[in-house]
Amino acid sequence: MKSKLYYKIVFIFILFLAQYSLFAQTVKIKIIETSDVHGSLFPYDFINNKTINTSLAQIYTYVKEERANKKQSVILLDDGDILQGQPDVYYYNFEKTNVPHICSEIMNYMKYDAGTVGNHDIEPGHSVYDKINKEFNFPWLAANAINTKTGNPYFKPYTIIKRGRIKIAVLGLITPAIPNWLPKKIWSGIRFDDMIETARKWVKIIKEKEKPDLLIGLFHSGIEYNYNGQSAEKRFNENASKLVAEEVPGFDLILAGHDHKIWNFTVKDPNGKNVLILDPSNAARNAAVATLTFKYDSTLSSWEKEITGEIVPSKDFQPDPEYMNKFAFAIKEVKKYVSKPLGIFTKTISTRESMFGDSPFVDLIQKVQLELTDADVSFSEPLSFNAQIKKGTVYVSDMFKLYRYENLLYTMKMTGQEIKDYLEYSFGNWFNQMKNANDDLINFKKDSAGKIIYIRNEAQLTTNYYNYSSAAGINYTVDVSKPVGKRVTITSFTNGKPFRLNKYYKVAMNSYRGNGGGGHLTLGAKIPKEDISNRIITSTPKDLRYYIMKWIEKNKTITPDALNNWKVIPKNWWLKGKEKDYKILFEKD
Repeated sequence: MKSKLYYKIVFIFILFLAQYSLFAQTVKIKIIETSDVHGSLFPYDFINNKTINTSLAQIYTYVKEERANKKQSVILLDDGDILQGQPDVYYYNFEKTNVPHICSEIMNYMKYDAGTVGNHDIEPGHSVYDKINKEFNFPWLAANAINTKTGNPYFKPYTIIKRGRIKIAVLGLITPAIPNWLPKKIWSGIRFDDMIETARKWVKIIKEKEKPDLLIGLFHSGIEYNYNGQSAEKRFNENASKLVAEEVPGFDLILAGHDHKIWNFTVKDPNGKNVLILDPSNAARNAAVATLTFKYDSTLSSWEKEITGEIVPSKDFQPDPEYMNKFAFAIKEVKKYVSKPLGIFTKTISTRESMFGDSPFVDLIQKVQLELTDADVSFSEPLSFNAQIKKGTVYVSDMFKLYRYENLLYTMKMTGQEIKDYLEYSFGNWFNQMKNANDDLINFKKDSAGKIIYIRNEAQLTTNYYNYSSAAGINYTVDVSKPVGKRVTITSFTNGKPFRLNKYYKVAMNSYRGNGGGGHLTLGAKIPKEDISNRIITSTPKDLRYYIMKWIEKNKTITPDALNNWKVIPKNWWLKGKEKDYKILFEKD
């Protein structure tokens, strides 16, 4: 008969084996990030009425395959900007609001673990983002979006995700530049704090309170901190993801977004630790994937971890059949919505012309803005780089080509001098100072040797095309042989009345521009940021796309001609520069 001592020894040995097995184990976790999906929920482009091979339906196929691998755990995260873009989200934002939003239905079905709020998620207004925040089965994060009444985050600041014995903290931050783009009433009751300062505060709290094995930054913010003339030292930097990684110790992984670019690289934090930064780009074209391998170090009583990153294209996967079947009703409804006829265009119009001068595409928006507001001057710009609306019947879907974003329409008060300075700033960024007829018309980014910089076969512009703002209601010329600030000559209003630099006028523009977006008002017209809101005379309650649709329905048959109220000179330089740069932008190999 075995003694009690024998059984005690056996028990201790079994316990030792169990502990050894636990401590010696390797744990693999795969973190999958989507970002800037912009309504690409289905493999269908509702704007251009065609099937596409990238969407969340393809991403979900990849997610399911990874979840089926029992040797690893999967965490699915989204980095914001899902509520604007394709008409499917517009339909559920503003048309069909008495049911759960299609985004919450799909993301709950996909079993996201957490998400961060994006600036375009704030854009639809409180009624939309407050509603969907309640519908999500996962936490929607933004530690630096502060409730001005309570002083606490308006959304949840961070969340804890556990996979076995591994404890993962996810801190969410949103780009703090929202007040530069969106009307105050859309984000009323919220203050947007600096990302670096907020990260320092919450990393300390998370480390002390949660003691996580891994800290992830899920930041709806880009990488290039010097974008649009910003600097690393400037507070409220729009694209501070890399800055946070380099200046705030403690992060293991930063998942970025907002800038619609692919990133996969490593930086050092202040303590010399590697921090992996990933960004999947936009429109569900890719998933950013971090693979983490944890090994328990019994001597340190902690987990050692290795992290690798990759970008996985969604086009490599077929749409998940169950997903497509479950949400087929939404595809059917949205197709019906965008197929509604609005009127007739007697001519085909394209945004390509808008890159080089006065164009029917932009001037159609100008006409609508002037008529709706009875303003003296209108500012507008191409909001798509390469879009076309064909001659014939125009449908709701075409309006997402004509007007891409859900901007409101402002009427503002500006002096003649401010209007001129606004245009000088716009054309200073838009057009190159041409030395002769063989020079570039477009202001491209160039290297030290004067050669155009290309990224993925795309010529890089000094400023984004949606900052190519021109004016209607006045006659003027732009002399590209002259330096920045001395190009624009305004001769009169188009009705023949004199234009005075020292007189105030009513000016129509979208709310992005009217809140300082692009710097046209602050850097160009030199209106102090704090004074901009005092210049707003009126604002539409609904987005400009809605009013453009109503305008077309009212007028029925539209002949979209250029207003021909402004010209680029010298003419022969402009013609040759336009021909040359058209090939660079639109006739790529």
